[in-house]
Amino acid sequence: MTDVLRRGRASLAFAFFAQGAAFALLVTRIPAVQDRYGVSDALLPVFLAAVPVLAGAGSVATERLVKRVRPSRVLRWSQPVVLLALLGAGAGGSGQVAVLAVALGVFGLAVGALDASMNMLGVSLQRSYGRSIMLGFHAVYSLGGIVGASLAWAGAHWQLALWVSYLPVVAVLLPAVLLGSRWYVDGEPAPLGQADGGGAGGGVGFKLLLPLCLVMTFAYIGDSTVSNWSAKYLKDVLGGSEQLATVPYNVYMVTTLAGRAVGDLGVRRFGAVAVVRLGSLVAAGGFAVVALASGPWVGMLGFTLLGLGLCVLVPQTFAAAGRRAFEQHGPGASDAAIARLNIFNYVGFLIGSPLVGALGDAWSYRGAMLVPMVLVLVTLGYARSFAAQPDRYGGGHERPRTADVGRGSNGL
Repeated sequence: MTDVLRRGRASLAFAFFAQGAAFALLVTRIPAVQDRYGVSDALLPVFLAAVPVLAGAGSVATERLVKRVRPSRVLRWSQPVVLLALLGAGAGGSGQVAVLAVALGVFGLAVGALDASMNMLGVSLQRSYGRSIMLGFHAVYSLGGIVGASLAWAGAHWQLALWVSYLPVVAVLLPAVLLGSRWYVDGEPAPLGQADGGGAGGGVGFKLLLPLCLVMTFAYIGDSTVSNWSAKYLKDVLGGSEQLATVPYNVYMVTTLAGRAVGDLGVRRFGAVAVVRLGSLVAAGGFAVVALASGPWVGMLGFTLLGLGLCVLVPQTFAAAGRRAFEQHGPGASDAAIARLNIFNYVGFLIGSPLVGALGDAWSYRGAMLVPMVLVLVTLGYARSFAAQPDRYGGGHERPRTADVGRGSNGL
């Protein structure tokens, strides 16, 4: 069974990598997508907002779907759909706005199912390992994002058509994720009553998840602030050059990868509560440095701190939600909790960028950076929600790996 766990972990890590690359390839080429289809500036925000809204709907649907179908199967088929939708978004031409609308709609729905099922498998696999491994999965996602953004830059640099940029990536990733899906490992199945929507599986209350939902929202408000406003802030507020303005988000992505790569060691050594508290303080300090920066290089230091701080919050929030629901209600509740929590990923994404933009226009962009700082500090008040039971990982003790890891997806 140890080999089953290792294969399951490696195949799931590749799924995280593929999703990070696919998402980065889309979001970093939004200007090119707009130009290719002739989408107006007034209509573009509608398209961009529709993706996370539909992703939230996909996550809600996944909560119901996994009562009948194992999460491994949802992931196995949602990831190819995401990749094909990405290719579809690059395949249309000028005036074919309907093609773009369909492609982005499919992309959004499939991403919601993919994100939810991927984190369900990660949490259940972590439970089988008996120690923290979720940050590692999200580190690989960050690596995929860096690779995807780099490929997008190359496509833009060589002025390649979108479909020319996307086709080789999809051609490589699509068969690879289908092959890797053979080794996904599901957690222990829910009892029959849960699978039918009754019993414990249907009893994950909002009160149980509320603190974690808020943390997830605040983390993504911070993340979307960096991704959407770092370049403009460095150039217009801190006086950096246009070339230098492209650096903060890259620095943020690299430090996010670095923080997640070592984060599991921190959880095992010091516990999830300590890691979340430290991450919140570092992220808040990063926003403070950005807001008070005297020049672009000081601002760069702030964005570096933001990557190191924010990177731990999302993986630990998924892990805590799955663990708390499992401890109180059983396996089916863990999957339901993750699907519901995943919705607040998109809530934070929808709120963050417009919030900072509105505050920046009405007040100042320096002042606007203090708002996500305060929200991240609020996370400190919810840190106890990340506490594990004393006999589980992250509480100073690691339990041995379990042999009963459920069936691999081949056996479904």
